Amino acid sequence: MMTQWIWQQADWPDFHWQQESLLPLLRQLQRKAGVLIGRSEVHHEEKQTLDALLANILASSAIEDERLNAHSVRSSLARRLGVDEDTPFPVSERSEGVASIILDAIDNRHLPLSLARLHQWHHWLFPHDPWAIHAVNAGVLRGGEPMQVVSGRIDKPVVHFEAPPREGLEQRLEGFIEWFNQSLHDPLIDPILRAAIAHLWFVTLHPYDDGNGRLTRALTDLALAQADNQSIRLYAMSVSILERRSQYYLILEQTQKGTLDITRWLLWFLETLDATLDNALTRVDSTLAKSRFWRRNDAVRQLLSIEQLKVINRLLDGGESGFSEGISAGQYQKVAKVSKATATRHLAFLLEHGLLEKLPGGGRNTRYQIAEQE
Repeated sequence: MMTQWIWQQADWPDFHWQQESLLPLLRQLQRKAGVLIGRSEVHHEEKQTLDALLANILASSAIEDERLNAHSVRSSLARRLGVDEDTPFPVSERSEGVASIILDAIDNRHLPLSLARLHQWHHWLFPHDPWAIHAVNAGVLRGGEPMQVVSGRIDKPVVHFEAPPREGLEQRLEGFIEWFNQSLHDPLIDPILRAAIAHLWFVTLHPYDDGNGRLTRALTDLALAQADNQSIRLYAMSVSILERRSQYYLILEQTQKGTLDITRWLLWFLETLDATLDNALTRVDSTLAKSRFWRRNDAVRQLLSIEQLKVINRLLDGGESGFSEGISAGQYQKVAKVSKATATRHLAFLLEHGLLEKLPGGGRNTRYQIAEQE
């Protein structure tokens, strides 16, 4: 028996859901977005936006196992945002293209969606490359071959998804675009749910030969920017999707093989956005704590060497490379790129001036962390 895909349902795309299951999460998301905006306004720098957009672009590509040059993408974003970089990295057509997509989605959120705009995004995603082994036909809808996502052996393939046929694709896509533009002004649909529906609808249409996932997430960013243009600059939802990539593909497959009741997909989307906002709040809190630390220690800061500043900022930043269990003298040497004697002298100075404190233990295993200050 052939699988009946969601787009084959008689009432497609008349989605429905259990609103009572979603309301608690929707309220929580609205509260957290407000808190995020409030805290960021205390100490907002364009660099925060740069970091969030960069993370979003890199993660969206990584979901599809595509690797971008982070330095090039950062330089492309920095130039457009007006952020001065100490050592700008050469940009490429590819880095310029992905930067153009996300900034068009966020900065031009008031412009209506159109097929021409989607084609332009696709062109930016796949700039002409004369050396490409498999060139993508950019800015053109897919060909007549069945569009399937398949795994397993060639003789026993497992079809995880099949998109609607090429015939009639223009009409389906125009229907989506019309809904996307009209629903923006519909008071009966929650803006975050609208973003989740747009995500599912567009990725199900799969209108291009390649890049559908990345364009879907760019469309999601556009919808979220239309919902709230302030907070979208502070978080990167694609990072949370990447962390849950296997769940992401599974819930999409289950939904696309299911009925038009998309409650489970909407819940997954809201929960992922909730985790995204939590991560953003943690980063903003870290930035605020770092700012307060340097304000309290401004006089001492003038006396620190470049190497000492580098290590202290690394400890303040935290995260995977922040030495959550403290830093040893040996690690200080490696991070600061100084001799053992210089590392010992630097650490003694930082201890004396109350910037660092020793963790319990001693001898060769002595570790240091940022000192707690009143």
